[in-house]
Amino acid sequence: MSPTQSLPTIPVAKPQLDEREAEAVRRVILSGWVTQGPEVAAFERDFAAVVGAPYACAVSNCTTALHLALLAVGVGPGDEVITVSHSFIATANVVRYCGATPVFVDIQPDTFNIDPDLIEAAITPNTRAILCVHQLGMPCDLARIVEIGQRRGLPVVEDAACAIGSEILWNGRWEPIGRPHGDIACFSFHPRKIVTTGDGGMLTTANREYDAKFRLWRQHSMSVPDTVRHGSREVIFESYPEVGFNYRMTDVQAAIGRVQLAKLPAVVEDRRRLAQAYCERLSDIPGVRPPVEPYWARSNWQSYCVRLPEGVEQRAVMQQLLDAGISARRGVMCAHLETAYGGQPVSTLGVSERAQDGCVILPLFSGMDDSDLGRVVSALEHACATPQRA
Repeated sequence: MSPTQSLPTIPVAKPQLDEREAEAVRRVILSGWVTQGPEVAAFERDFAAVVGAPYACAVSNCTTALHLALLAVGVGPGDEVITVSHSFIATANVVRYCGATPVFVDIQPDTFNIDPDLIEAAITPNTRAILCVHQLGMPCDLARIVEIGQRRGLPVVEDAACAIGSEILWNGRWEPIGRPHGDIACFSFHPRKIVTTGDGGMLTTANREYDAKFRLWRQHSMSVPDTVRHGSREVIFESYPEVGFNYRMTDVQAAIGRVQLAKLPAVVEDRRRLAQAYCERLSDIPGVRPPVEPYWARSNWQSYCVRLPEGVEQRAVMQQLLDAGISARRGVMCAHLETAYGGQPVSTLGVSERAQDGCVILPLFSGMDDSDLGRVVSALEHACATPQRA
């Protein structure tokens, strides 16, 4: 057995869960109210306070959050939504859910985020919204995107699935992603995210009407929420004025989320320390390019994605890392290369395609120690220097 085989595998991500979450779940289970109820309402209040949003609405996952956000800003059949292909496929899918067409623009090579210089050329009379992504936790250039949206009369929806705890320099001060900058921001609580509830999502906005729509639609468009009906001393018959969805979060999930939010500052601080250590150590590997954090952004480093040297084969590097007991993931996918969206390269999306095929996401999680990070860097250096095999 080689020395590396005797070492534990380093995962690409690891949720930070302990007895505090277990006790919160126990409390909710014993309360007898386990679906959308008082714990969800408390989680919404906590989340709104953390990001500084007037309204926060919890839902079943970020995909459903994005769906409701696009519906709220008026996206419908025949419309177009400007977004990126370089994102998890849910970003494109929610546009299709509305009967609309995603119009893909390319990304910036250093941040992996939408290139604001390309947005206006993609606007047509059918454009209904801009859906930008804070990819891997790195804030996109919201100041420029929001200015374009306001000038062209287009709402801006933020896919902030990865971005809880990230910040942006806004009018001279640091503000959290999720405080209303665009029209609506949508978050994920999947296990690979920094705050997890197992699965779940949240929408934040400053628009009271949008928030009311989210709350109506997430529960089948039921006119009377369960919390009101169960607390009433008089019989109430609900009605269903329009078609809605079953996009509710459970109180069990919300209880976990409230504990996770309390950990957020320490977790983000630790991840930023690890990202800095990666940046310093990777500088010794020829051709490897770490991600770039603009001066106006503070990432939560939800994922750490590096660009491989030219000519180095991505799959071979990932296999060598796996052989060394280190999990990794390929660069962020491109929806347009999947069969559902044509499955063919597009000349105008070359930066996105090269990011998918020429980048690797390295392990980064709170609690990762210096020896783990050293193993990753050493294995990556060896893999990049080894003759490649397809």
